[in-house]
Amino acid sequence: MLAPFTLAVALHLLPVANALVRESGVGRLPALGWNSWNAFGCDINSTKVLTAANEVVNLGLKDLGYEYINIDDCWSIQNTRDNSTNRIIPDPSKFPDGISGVAEQVHDLGLKIGIYSSAGDETCAHYPASLGYETVDAQSFADWGIDYLKYDNCGVPSNWTDSYHYCVPEGSGSHPNGTCPDLSDPAPEGYDWKSSNTYARYTAMRNALLSLDRTILYSLCDWGQADVNTWGNETGNSWRMSDDINANWARIAEIANENSFLMKYVDFWGHPDPDMLEVGNGALTLEENRAHFALWAIMKSPLIIGTALDSISDDHVAILKNKYLIDFNQDPVIGSPAHPYKWGYNPDWTFDAVHPAEYWSGTSSTLQGTLVLMLNSENVTSTRTATWSEVPQLKSHDAYHVIDAWTSKDLGCVKTEYSTSLESHDVAVLVVKRRC
Repeated sequence: MLAPFTLAVALHLLPVANALVRESGVGRLPALGWNSWNAFGCDINSTKVLTAANEVVNLGLKDLGYEYINIDDCWSIQNTRDNSTNRIIPDPSKFPDGISGVAEQVHDLGLKIGIYSSAGDETCAHYPASLGYETVDAQSFADWGIDYLKYDNCGVPSNWTDSYHYCVPEGSGSHPNGTCPDLSDPAPEGYDWKSSNTYARYTAMRNALLSLDRTILYSLCDWGQADVNTWGNETGNSWRMSDDINANWARIAEIANENSFLMKYVDFWGHPDPDMLEVGNGALTLEENRAHFALWAIMKSPLIIGTALDSISDDHVAILKNKYLIDFNQDPVIGSPAHPYKWGYNPDWTFDAVHPAEYWSGTSSTLQGTLVLMLNSENVTSTRTATWSEVPQLKSHDAYHVIDAWTSKDLGCVKTEYSTSLESHDVAVLVVKRRC
């Protein structure tokens, strides 16, 4: 008979009901890697992809688990497919050795490679997409050595649009204060979104990928539409829960706020995706970069870097390499994320795009303790205090051994609470370990 701890570990390793379980553990944990879009948009080619791949190795990111090098939109010849095979044609001016040539070089570095398409007639940048060509495109990706597919939601023809718009009703369990716009065609109460065209479009590609001899991680990018959180876990290994991110704090806070109400959907094999990281991009302050990465990590989101790695600053690399946060994100035993235990600036369960939940905690087997995060969502320097009696995992005791996750400084035995002054939009991250 298994000992209690061994049994608990064994139970955690079981696949989640209705999840898309893939071979070799692909998709079980949040994906870590790099994507071309936030840094380069359509200005992409094999040199930039391979530069990123080499920098993932050179900067020590590969050693921490970053493995996917993902080519986003604009990689093919526009407005055409091969006349005889119907395959999408990689742009030879951008990829002279084809996608397969780049894939081979990425694989030689011990990394994996991703590609992009859309569940419509064309991609967001008006290149060929995969609606109606799921089988041929999935086979092309496999033949080229692809390991990851980001599947967008652009170019949807009118006969494939949904009958209704999805929004979260006021008073729902997900977003208690409601997020419904003034829609003329909201779904009726109890509507089954598995009967929607969005569900059909995304499951068609899932089925095509599952028919392959190659395992390809499936990342849905339907922008949170069609109540994807209720069916994304059985369809893909991650699913976008919002519209696109951009490199400003207001948008990052807005997405973090929305995703904070979706933590019940996070576990092994499936993760709501708040979009790619903007660390190193735009005019974000160092504190905002730090808070952005920390929130994404504790929510067990995919951590997909979106900046040019050959020009990234040491400070930004240090954020992306924070081992405490990566270890929490990649915990092989505990699939659940951190959860808000107190909203702080607002009363609990307040839906506020400017001031998301500020106090989070989660148990970690890799850290052998509890991770506690405190966010200052205000525009001025302010003090935040973690009180042990308020933290669900810590309320049974009043003194703990604490480590500062940013500095690795041992803070010793901290009794009752820990207070710190935080600059605007900064976070404190604590690893709270044994009692003392």
